[in-house]
Amino acid sequence: MVHCAAVTIVSAGYRTALVQRNTTKGAMSHKSDDTIHTATGGSFSLRVLEGKGPIAVEFMSYGCAHCRLLEPVLQKVAEMVAPTEKVFRVNIGVEQELSDRYGIQGTPTLIMFLDGNVVGRVEGPRPVVSSVLAEITQPFEP
Repeated sequence: MVHCAAVTIVSAGYRTALVQRNTTKGAMSHKSDDTIHTATGGSFSLRVLEGKGPIAVEFMSYGCAHCRLLEPVLQKVAEMVAPTEKVFRVNIGVEQELSDRYGIQGTPTLIMFLDGNVVGRVEGPRPVVSSVLAEITQPFEP
């Protein structure tokens, strides 16, 4: 069973989350200008494991309050690192096999990959731009 990490920090001043609720169906969706792309069981190998260079993957759940707080921060960080690093998300509610494969115990969890190899991991990162930026770039520094 995967649990959402508890959070007591509230970030203010960042743009609103790009996750919106579709009131007719109750589904969550992302705007087309989303800098973070979704990786699925079918695309994970190609996008992440066979991807070149630094890649950060957020294992998240749409029902997780901490994930919703992290979303606008991670969007900002993804924009900042876009020239050199890719950022993907995996919805563990749909992609249970990927969640199991990477031992996801709580959300959000960020795992950093370099040329297909895991080089870093952060569970329940603080939803602050400077903190998330450091956490997803530090594993790639020489």
